Amino acid sequence: PGDQEAGELGLAAVPGRQAAFRQALEAAVHYARAVGCPRIHVMAGRVPLGTDRAAVAGEMETTFIENLRYTADLLSQEDMIGLLEPINNRITDPRYYLNTPHHAAAILEKVGRPNLKLQLDLFHCQIMDGNLSRNLETYFPLIGHIQIAQVPGRHEPNSPGELNFPYLFELLESLGYTGYVGCEYAPKGDTLEGLGWLRSYWESRGLQHGGTSKAAK
Repeated sequence: PGDQEAGELGLAAVPGRQAAFRQALEAAVHYARAVGCPRIHVMAGRVPLGTDRAAVAGEMETTFIENLRYTADLLSQEDMIGLLEPINNRITDPRYYLNTPHHAAAILEKVGRPNLKLQLDLFHCQIMDGNLSRNLETYFPLIGHIQIAQVPGRHEPNSPGELNFPYLFELLESLGYTGYVGCEYAPKGDTLEGLGWLRSYWESRGLQHGGTSKAAK
């Protein structure tokens, strides 16, 4: 994430911070290797304070593409995947550079490396674009990781909000998604209590706690 006390949230697209980005990336690879994690979120970063987004867009894209090619080369040696996550700029972070799946897909196409993928957080996607069913179908070939939270409160999937998660989970299954679904939400209370939605979901699908089939037992 860079120097968060100085207001940074990622470095990959920030001009002039290439050396710091590469140092941070090497540290992230070291940690990922130690814990056996094959995916690293490569954070784009924020539009610098006091600058107009449109005025710096070209320079930031050039920096982003350069850093992503460096990332892809480094991660290929480790058999790891780099992930690009669009973060909404309507609620969460007004200055974040990468904020829509369309933008991320365009960057990935320009970089052209198979070990870079889209990290699609349905919370951010719903806020920026909605149309989740079609977006999941459209961008599915690029997706390397999925994250969820209810909209707009960013709490558990069964909290009041806009998204029908049982439907979305079934859609992901029908598309053939076999990866993890990251629960990147703020629990309304206790973490374990907040996981009650998952137990209820398993039961609705005829599964035991832990996701195993009752029939298999």
